[in-house]
Amino acid sequence: MTLLNSDVADLLTEHLKAGTTEMAATDFRVPIAHFVSDERAAKERELMTRLPVIIGHGSEIAERGSFVTREVLGLPLIVVRRSDGTVAGYHNICRHRGGRVEDKACGKQRYFTCHYHGWSYNREDGGLRGVPYDDFYTHVDRERRSLHTVRVEERHGFLFADLSGTADWDIDTWLGPDVDTQLAPFGLDGAEIFLDRSFTLDINWKIVLDGAIDVLHPKFLHPTGVGKLIETNTSVWRQYGRHGQSFSPRTRMGDAARAGEPTDASFRYMGSNLFLYPNSMVISTPDHVEFWTVWPDTETAGRSTTNIRFLVRPEKRDERIERRLMRSWEILEEAAVKEDWPMELTIQQNAKAHPHGTFLYGRNEQSCQHLHRELAADLGD
Repeated sequence: MTLLNSDVADLLTEHLKAGTTEMAATDFRVPIAHFVSDERAAKERELMTRLPVIIGHGSEIAERGSFVTREVLGLPLIVVRRSDGTVAGYHNICRHRGGRVEDKACGKQRYFTCHYHGWSYNREDGGLRGVPYDDFYTHVDRERRSLHTVRVEERHGFLFADLSGTADWDIDTWLGPDVDTQLAPFGLDGAEIFLDRSFTLDINWKIVLDGAIDVLHPKFLHPTGVGKLIETNTSVWRQYGRHGQSFSPRTRMGDAARAGEPTDASFRYMGSNLFLYPNSMVISTPDHVEFWTVWPDTETAGRSTTNIRFLVRPEKRDERIERRLMRSWEILEEAAVKEDWPMELTIQQNAKAHPHGTFLYGRNEQSCQHLHRELAADLGD
């Protein structure tokens, strides 16, 4: 398969020949305090509740009548596939006395029941269905006691949610045509989750994302692994509204370019990391899509949870592909768990010990600059 960016392949080839890279207009500086301040972290969490955030993949509720429960930024949710195939979201909070109305992580239900006092709610609209001992209440207004709804939109297989209940955004406008163009060839609306891992780290969420999209460190931090596969420093960045995509050449492309041999936009020569603001990444590979979401902790700036999923089309999946996917996971695990995150932990610890001054993002760090520029614009910095 070839990425839809032959012009990017040509640019990367020229940069590799010249020993250059694409650059932003200026450096960018971020206060170190932004990575350790609980006040700043609270503002970032509140911002995320007002933006479309990805809370799952449609394959998790593939069958009509199925559901998943999860907690997102501290809010307990139920996401369901209705009988007509559309998706809906509700607070997993009983409107009687606040208990969970569904304890299972996933399954199929026609209705949800709180096991404290037996109140039950319809799957299709969250409406209050049953109230035991109804005659003993003065009055229960069933229309006003439905589950609180959460707007959930499904695009490219991803489940986007509005946690605020008040945000006014259009998902097509939010993603934009460029993101649609980049995602469409992968057919992620028909993909399945092959691998699902979650890691809670004593690291600010922005430091984790910085490390995942950084193009300057492979040969230094991963000299025997990823650093042998990906060129360091050379990249091309494309901004798509609130989002953006970083394209990096593989060392194979570097060798070919410097030798004057032809290259192209195939996965043999280059890869990409599509950043979906504010906290998700879609990394393309020949066999699968690597999908990350990084969530700030609900209590402290110095902790976050990273979810990594491998998405694969079912028709591609066989024993050979599964072996390749597990090998990909081994390489990623080696880089992230044993090298990236230990380094980022020291950055977090150092930031806490000396939260003064700024971190510097150079002109050649456009992918990292993007996240912090967007946050600065949203939060009025």
